[in-house]
Amino acid sequence: MKGVVAFLLVLCYLASSDAWTCKVGPRLNYAQQIDAGNGLVVARDRYYPYFLVGASWYRLSTIRTKHVSVGGAGLWAVDTSSRVHKYVAGYFKQASGLSMHQVDAGGDDQLVGASTKWFGQCLRSSVACAYRGVGSLSWTNLGRRLKYYSCSVNKGCWGIDTSNRVYYAQSVNADSCKTSGWRLINGSMVMVEVDSKGRVFGVTTRGTVYERIGITSSKPYGTSWRVIPMCMAIKHVSFDLGKLWAVTTSGLVLTCV
Repeated sequence: MKGVVAFLLVLCYLASSDAWTCKVGPRLNYAQQIDAGNGLVVARDRYYPYFLVGASWYRLSTIRTKHVSVGGAGLWAVDTSSRVHKYVAGYFKQASGLSMHQVDAGGDDQLVGASTKWFGQCLRSSVACAYRGVGSLSWTNLGRRLKYYSCSVNKGCWGIDTSNRVYYAQSVNADSCKTSGWRLINGSMVMVEVDSKGRVFGVTTRGTVYERIGITSSKPYGTSWRVIPMCMAIKHVSFDLGKLWAVTTSGLVLTCV
């Protein structure tokens, strides 16, 4: 295995561009998904959620998960039965309510995501932050069919529909979950992530990573996509504090700066 990792390090070095240098990150066998927010990093392997401490991964639970996210709204997960959980006092607490496919905790303290019926959903910030594992969660349906949804802090939200089309929502109220200003963005992605300051990264069906460029106050949705060279095909990315985290289709974690 050490020889394989060393070979992959060479590949990543050769694939690095002037803007990005990638390397193999903290080893998590068979990594499937990763999320970074508020200086914290979580991930999951084929079965369980993990939390990164230094250069080591620590398993958070024996609950089998399919998505995990950390941010201003806390640490949340969706299990393999599509039930939503919040990490409270060292344990994941299951919340009754809507079944979800994916959640994102990185917005302005609200929790967003995609339901199993493929609609974008939002949980108000007051509810998401205050939830302590008791009672049902009342989600707000955004009225748009999405399979992946990610929000920043006051920089809008990005989503992917069931046809891999990319959407941007400019106005998002964390207190009421009222969302407006939807715009169809050029490109085709399977997932998209926006960090707290509005930097946007997406992954295509072929595992190519792109960053959205040209984002300004007058054009918060940007102007075009710029490819980020990677040494291997990628299935999932997340960005926080200047570092891009990526999971390859073969289950390796990469970090790029």
